[in-house]
Amino acid sequence: MKRLVFLIVFSILAAQPGLSQAPPPASFEEAITLFQDGNYAEAKTIADDYAAKDDPRAYVMLGTLSQKGLGVEVDLKQAQVWFQKGAEKGDVDSQFALAMLLLAGTGDKANVVDGAPWLQKAAEAGNVKAQYNLGLYYTGLYGTQSDWSNAAKWFGMAAAKGNARAQHNLALLYLDGKGVPRDQISAADWFAKAAVQGMPEAALEYGVLVFRGEGVQKDEVLGTKWLTIAAQHGNAVAQNRLARILALGVSGVKQDPIEAMKWNFLAAKQGRGDLEMDAATEKADVGMVKDAHTRAEAFKPLPDKTPE
Repeated sequence: MKRLVFLIVFSILAAQPGLSQAPPPASFEEAITLFQDGNYAEAKTIADDYAAKDDPRAYVMLGTLSQKGLGVEVDLKQAQVWFQKGAEKGDVDSQFALAMLLLAGTGDKANVVDGAPWLQKAAEAGNVKAQYNLGLYYTGLYGTQSDWSNAAKWFGMAAAKGNARAQHNLALLYLDGKGVPRDQISAADWFAKAAVQGMPEAALEYGVLVFRGEGVQKDEVLGTKWLTIAAQHGNAVAQNRLARILALGVSGVKQDPIEAMKWNFLAAKQGRGDLEMDAATEKADVGMVKDAHTRAEAFKPLPDKTPE
C-alpha cells in the first residue's frame, strides 16, 4: 500500500512543470539583451544555437561580433560569411551589413562592385540606414560617379522616415540645387527637422538660415540659440559665428566680450582662426582675456547624440 502511494505521489510530482522537463531554450531576445549589456560571450553562445537553426538574426549578431572584435578576435572574412548567409536568405539587415562590410573592404580593399547591389536590395526593401547610405553612394562617396538625382531620391526616402543625417544631407542638396531645385524653404525645413533631433551640423545650418532670414522668418535671437547649440557640441564654424555675434552684439543679443573671446579661442584651436577677432583680443583688457582662456580650457563639448 505504501509503495502504491509512493508511486502515485512520484507520478504527480514528475508531471509538474520544471521537475521532469528540461528548461526552455534561451530566447533570441535574451541574446540581444546580453549583447547590449556587453556580455558578448553569453550572447554568442545563444546566437550559435540559433545560427544552427538557420536564423538570420543570429547571422547578423555573429557577423557583428566578428566584424568588431566583440568577445572574439576581429575576423572580417568570417563576418562576411555570416552576413552572406543571411543576405542570401533575403534578410534585409544581413544585406545591409554585408553591403557596408564590402563597401568598406573586408581586410584587403573596398569592394564597391559587390557591395552596391546588396545595398540597393536592402534600400529597396525599406531599410532606412540602407536608404541613407545608398544616398551617400550616389554622391560619389565610394569613388563612383555622382548621381545627384538618385542621391536626393534615397536621402528623401530616409529623411521622410526620420533619419536625421538624411534630412541634413537632403537639406544641403536643396540649398545647393543638386538633384533637386534650389529651394531655401525646403532646405530650412529639413535642417530644422534634423536639428531638433540633436544633430549639431544641422543646428549650425539652421541657425545661420534663421539668423539671416533665408528660407525662414528672420530671428537673430533664435538663430543665435541654434548656433550656440552647435558651438556647445564643438562645431568650430558655429563657435566662430557665435564669437562674432557676441563680440558685436545684435538686436536681442547683448555683447559679451569674454564669451566672444572664449569661442574664438576654441574655434581657432580647431583651425578656424579669425584675424579680426584676434586683433580685437590684442586690444582687450588683460584680465578679461585671462578669464576667456580659463573658460576655454574648461570647455568640454557635448556628445553628439544624433540618432543613427
